[in-house]
Amino acid sequence: MKYIVILGDGMADEPVDELSGKTPLEVANKPAIDYLTEYGELGMVKTVPEGIPPGSDAANLSVMGYNPAVFYSGRSPLEAISMGIPLAETDVTLRCNLVTLSDHEPYRAKTMIDYSSDEISSEEAAVLIKSVEEHLGTDRLHFHAGRSYRHLLVWNGGKTGNILTPPHDIPERPIAQYLPQGEAGALLLDLMERSAGLLRTHPVNVRRQRDGLRPATSVWLWGEGKRPALPNFEDKYGLKGSVISAVDLVLGIGLCAGLEAVDVPGATGNMHSNFDGKAQAAIEQLLKKGKDFVYLHVEAPDECGHRHEIMNKVKSIEIIDQQIVLPVKEALDASGEAYSVMVLPDHPTPLRRRTHTSDPVPYLIYRSTDAQRRPVTAYTEKNGIAAGRYITEGYTLMDRFIQTAKT
Repeated sequence: MKYIVILGDGMADEPVDELSGKTPLEVANKPAIDYLTEYGELGMVKTVPEGIPPGSDAANLSVMGYNPAVFYSGRSPLEAISMGIPLAETDVTLRCNLVTLSDHEPYRAKTMIDYSSDEISSEEAAVLIKSVEEHLGTDRLHFHAGRSYRHLLVWNGGKTGNILTPPHDIPERPIAQYLPQGEAGALLLDLMERSAGLLRTHPVNVRRQRDGLRPATSVWLWGEGKRPALPNFEDKYGLKGSVISAVDLVLGIGLCAGLEAVDVPGATGNMHSNFDGKAQAAIEQLLKKGKDFVYLHVEAPDECGHRHEIMNKVKSIEIIDQQIVLPVKEALDASGEAYSVMVLPDHPTPLRRRTHTSDPVPYLIYRSTDAQRRPVTAYTEKNGIAAGRYITEGYTLMDRFIQTAKT
């Protein structure tokens, strides 16, 4: 049996006025996903336990079969592992976004204009982070360039327990009440303020403004944590697996679980990603590389939710359907292999809220060995609720996906 999870990050939503009171999942034309729903199992699952922030870190841990209440140790160390950054036991990592803040002075009077600096390119960002490291790095503080706007600070001997806000949670809001607080709050805020003075006139930003793009005017520190220790996925489920994603966080979870991280050229984590390349990589892992399990993560719906791009969120779901779900299903059907597919989001990213929520999300499980036509013909939030299956502990869904097929 071959297994593949196709996860549309943030795909679930709430009714949208501009969509006549429907959700993007209800509006999107997604025949492949709907077919799997009609011949599979539909239900709802709560991926984020109460008391844990509804981030992609905790939610993807849960979907991958790990209880966030036990194994969650912060977002940034997972990204560090994906980036190949060695971490000592005394290291604290922090996510370091390149953000666009307003021109107001002083720093605390600024407004969060864009958490991604117009999705700055990795090449431009690397130059900016190098400059930040040269001017603000010390023997204990080191800035590491990642992808696009997503970067890291590694602090040897650092302090945890600080109150830090994700920048995507405060779009177009004054930042004053969201600045770092806690034992290390003053130090982290000082780094952010100093970065603003450094980046304001950097040649990369001067060029971006000339080209009509938002400049990266500050680093924003959040998502602290220490390296987690996850049980090996193959030991747990008896399956050799791979993880495919353009997001270091998800790759880091997979690597911690012992999965192979697969690089897909042109995979960006937004609407302009190599979706077909991800599908072909998954097919190759399952049918040519001898893997039993693939976790295929697509970030685009989440980014559209954060940016309040209504029709792009609908389109991103349609792209996942036609460029990922359909070719994967066709390839597996043609192979003659028995297989199971699970499709779901990790959490909702409602367009109205522009951030994550911890509400339950719809899941579907399709098994080629048990494809029976059922009354429900569309994969939506409402149909997931109406199906009457509700998994309260999201980390047990992987057991249901894999173990049920074996018995």
